[in-house]
Amino acid sequence: MTEAEAHAHSHTDVSGGWLRAAVFGAMDGLVTNTALVAGLGAAAPSGTVVLGGVAGLVAGAISMALGEYTSVSTQNEQLDLEVSKERHELRVRPVEERAELVEMWRSRGLDRALAEQVADQLARDPEQELREHARAELGLDPDEKPSPWTASVSSFVCFAVGALIPLLPYLFGLDEVWAAVGVGGIGLFFAGVLSAGFTARPWWSGGLRQLIMGLLAAGLTYLIGSWIGGPTS
Repeated sequence: MTEAEAHAHSHTDVSGGWLRAAVFGAMDGLVTNTALVAGLGAAAPSGTVVLGGVAGLVAGAISMALGEYTSVSTQNEQLDLEVSKERHELRVRPVEERAELVEMWRSRGLDRALAEQVADQLARDPEQELREHARAELGLDPDEKPSPWTASVSSFVCFAVGALIPLLPYLFGLDEVWAAVGVGGIGLFFAGVLSAGFTARPWWSGGLRQLIMGLLAAGLTYLIGSWIGGPTS
């Protein structure tokens, strides 16, 4: 085995746009419908709970998908605009832009001679020089833009799956709000564990964090549902 093979390692894809959308979608679906079912189940009949839960699933999944598509598309369009501005600056002010690049490399620890050598080398390839300016000034790589369609579909599917989980007891004939909240809580915990697997956070910490936040939301909506839908004198 070569040294390069022994050192080989991989990274999670954090630029494709799907992971953030999937995590947010699943968490939002779980929290939203667990809380919605709890609020409706505090006073409404089971048919109303199921209808409200399904409506929340469909409306929420569509809303999340449209929001992700618009958000990522807007971000990409803004990046394209800024890159276009930078391309113009490189064309009309090449000396000043080269000086910026030299200072950027010096700030990263290179001495002036080496920084100027790197800047001269990059200037031979205008597209590579543009990418370096974009990374330095915008913090983004213009060649690695996230896909709005990937984010949209990922968000839609994951929200729908998350929102379906607290409805399962009702769909299987168990008309108990606490069963729905319990199943939703289990889903929240495992979703938190799954998201923690992409980070350095301990699995139990990620699971408990999502469980606590979801149960707080469900408890609040249950109290509001009991207050609004309770018997009046």
